[in-house]
Amino acid sequence: MKTTLKLELEEAKLIIEEAKRKSEEINVLETIAVVDDGGNLIALERMNGARITGPEISIAKAFTAAGHKRSTHLFNREPNGPVLPGNEAFGIQQMLPGKFAVFVGGFPIVVDGEVIGGIGVSGGNGEQDTAVGTAALRALQEHLQPAGHEVVTDADIKK
Repeated sequence: MKTTLKLELEEAKLIIEEAKRKSEEINVLETIAVVDDGGNLIALERMNGARITGPEISIAKAFTAAGHKRSTHLFNREPNGPVLPGNEAFGIQQMLPGKFAVFVGGFPIVVDGEVIGGIGVSGGNGEQDTAVGTAALRALQEHLQPAGHEVVTDADIKK
């Protein structure tokens, strides 16, 4: 039997608060979703004025990152190449229509080497979404470090 950590609402709120703080710092309106290791939504917040498409997109990014245990933008990088006809990952987003995202802004939450959830950020460009998502991961790292846990904070997370 394996003992695992579970992402709960307290951590999801911490992640969202830091994501909003970073969003305000870089002057972008974001929607932030946090899911558990099964891709189930724990928390979602759309900043005032953020795009109305943000909730669905951020949830899909978080779901994909948690489920595939990798940052979503990696679907468009080597070694698999971009999600284009003829490449390995082509069509993967069609397997779960509306739930799967293959562009920037989804990050798995990896604690002590295990994926315990995902973060999805939608509203800015790729650089902005990445800055917001990695800031949220760093805040989780600071929160969990006193208990001896390690959180992966690199944007290119691949478990």
